[in-house]
Amino acid sequence: MTKASELREMSDEQLLLTEKEAAEGLFKMRIQAQTERLSSQSDVRKARRLIARVKTIQTERAAQSK
Repeated sequence: MTKASELREMSDEQLLLTEKEAAEGLFKMRIQAQTERLSSQSDVRKARRLIARVKTIQTERAAQSK
């Protein structure tokens, strides 16, 4: 789990990479959930929240630059 403070210390490129990795992981977890092989449903929730945190920080940075 990555905290918002840790995400804020990352560069824009690192945030994009983190978002892509989380989105890919979320996709794989959804496939596993459909085939009933997902061990923990809470992992899906964690991935969704990580993506939301990253997008929030990206939006904050975009608003500051204007």
